[in-house]
Amino acid sequence: MLSSSGVRRMLLPRRAYQVLEGAQTVMVDGGDGVRLTGAYTAQKTQAVSRGLAVLFHGWEGSLDSTYVLQTGSRLLADGWDIFRLNFRDHGESHGLNEALFHSCRIDEVVHALGDIAQRWPARPLALAGFSLGGNFALRVAMQAPAKSIPLSYALAVCPIIDPSEGLFSLEETAPWFYQAYFMNKWRHSLRAKQAAFPHREYFELQELKQNLRGLTEALVLRHTDFGSLQAYLDGYSVAGRALASLQIPATILTARDDPVIPVDAFEKLELPGNVELDIATYGGHCGFIRGWDMTSFCDDYIAARFNALTE
Repeated sequence: MLSSSGVRRMLLPRRAYQVLEGAQTVMVDGGDGVRLTGAYTAQKTQAVSRGLAVLFHGWEGSLDSTYVLQTGSRLLADGWDIFRLNFRDHGESHGLNEALFHSCRIDEVVHALGDIAQRWPARPLALAGFSLGGNFALRVAMQAPAKSIPLSYALAVCPIIDPSEGLFSLEETAPWFYQAYFMNKWRHSLRAKQAAFPHREYFELQELKQNLRGLTEALVLRHTDFGSLQAYLDGYSVAGRALASLQIPATILTARDDPVIPVDAFEKLELPGNVELDIATYGGHCGFIRGWDMTSFCDDYIAARFNALTE
């Protein structure tokens, strides 16, 4: 809660927002006519860039989420060029694509990363994602070699592993205000989508009043071909042996006290030797706040692993 609070945004040091200075807003090709938005910031601390760091936000976050800005600013100071990507229907991009965002839209994110890699060819190319963005990062890393995307490394912070467990956890075991927080943001996003395409009826009013599970099931049945909620959740699961064939070096960082993503799913993962699993005792969900300055342990953690690629 503290990680996403307005109090934290006020108390963070100015350097946490340096990635905004000189940032270039761009449109990225997601393939098949899909357009995604992003922001590119070139480093100025070194004669030659360390490489390109791409950052994925979480569900209902954006490229301007506090954790994305803070991580981007930390890597920028170390000499990395930074690209912050918005997923479909995130960050005021609701009017760009008529179809709704859902978590199985992996193809457009893979295509977007390929477009980014071609347009900003600094190497190595490293990727970090948070929560749902961490889940996307792991799935993108799975597909990158086959798509000839020169991805060197991926890091996922508190990624969704088993969506079936994650959805249940958010409803049943997490404090009530977590579900209220996400549902408020999701409903606001859906209303923005409806306003952008008034000729479409994305949801009926009664559907919007449902809980997380009910509204997600309505999304699946109305706007996907999965046929059932369970089939959709399985569609973006990385649980069990799903990551066993991951070829790219990767790290998964989570916290045992994360109230949103159950730690059991991480402990059941069957991972290859090139994937590091790091379970901290404390940290919450993508928080890892370490002191009164409100900075996150994640920044140094990600920077250390990214920098090791170039040393």
